[in-house]
Amino acid sequence: MSIATTPHLNFRGDAHAALEFYQSVFGGAVTVATYGDFGMPAGVPGADKVVFGQVETTEGFRVMAYDIPGQSGGSAASAGSTRRENGTTVTDQPFFVAVRGETLAEVEAYWSALSVGATIVEPLAASAWSPGFGMLTDAFGVTWVLDVAAAYSAE
Repeated sequence: MSIATTPHLNFRGDAHAALEFYQSVFGGAVTVATYGDFGMPAGVPGADKVVFGQVETTEGFRVMAYDIPGQSGGSAASAGSTRRENGTTVTDQPFFVAVRGETLAEVEAYWSALSVGATIVEPLAASAWSPGFGMLTDAFGVTWVLDVAAAYSAE
């Protein structure tokens, strides 16, 4: 048996733009179905919004998204505040989306693309547990944690 988890991000009217942005960062294929595709009349406000959306790569990256019905105004519904305070990350967000790469160069490329229009919470840099770790909140209000996989010994 196998199981996979996929972050499902909830947006306020800009899920399609977010999915296109994430595809530009990670590659892969975008799948989008609108409320209109599922029978909502074209003239009804929100018919063009995303009821199901996904970016998926052959390397294993996958994220889903949709627009909350009746919502508009941009940014993820899950957006909260995240900041650095006295060397510690302080947040009221219920989750982060974590991306772990095999090399620093790979993670730096994702970081560079995701950081466009983002708020940097923790700059990408070496840490006690990884050759590269950083945290940012992207232009859509989603907070991402990126790091380089490192060998860990519990001993």
